[in-house]
Amino acid sequence: MVLLHGLSATRRYVTQGSRGLPRGGYRVVSYDARGHGASSPAPGEYGYPSLVEDLWAVMDDRGIDRGALVGSSMGAATAVAAALARPERVAALVLITPAYAGEPGDEGRWDELAGALESGGVEGFVDATDPDALPERWRDPVRLAVTQRMEGHEHRGAVAEALRAVPRSSAWEGMDPLARISVPTLIVASRDEADPTHPRALAEQYARLIPCAELVMEDEGQAPLAWQGGRLSQAVAGFLERAGYS
Repeated sequence: MVLLHGLSATRRYVTQGSRGLPRGGYRVVSYDARGHGASSPAPGEYGYPSLVEDLWAVMDDRGIDRGALVGSSMGAATAVAAALARPERVAALVLITPAYAGEPGDEGRWDELAGALESGGVEGFVDATDPDALPERWRDPVRLAVTQRMEGHEHRGAVAEALRAVPRSSAWEGMDPLARISVPTLIVASRDEADPTHPRALAEQYARLIPCAELVMEDEGQAPLAWQGGRLSQAVAGFLERAGYS
């Protein structure tokens, strides 16, 4: 399987550093998207078409003709775009907290975050995400998680550029194309209390539109399943086993 992380994250933040899937016998390939983590900047080339081409390049380099794609947020949109473009190369999909709703999103908010990263570094970016707007129980964990995530980037200027470019990019047009996905698909939703930037309602819409989709999320009051690496890995492994890819 190939893991694809979200915007402003790194390869560690798909299954949150869990080693459960490799220990379960799965061959897992993960990589930092262009401009993120340890990957080099790619000035002006951070849109979804480039992200999909990078995915094919990684799969070709690793000799993967067909695999399960496990994507979080931006990575989920990249995985869907790949499955729509070349379905013969995709065996299954795991879409973790999807955020792409069929058209470019709120560019202004991402511009604000990019500017905060450029002017205030990691601390400025974390403050701009406004963790204090969350319910009190989630504020400190979110602040710590965002800080650790942002400290993992070697080229923060490139991350800022990606923050501006990706939300302006189209992965595909409209929500109707989701009905063309024919492979088994697991959608991991989050409840809005802890993760309002990845709306539960959008994940549920994905589950309604994709013919072979399952939907899972944490129990009420728990931390989002997407944040719990071990439990998330178990959910992915269980889904793949049910789908016949164990």
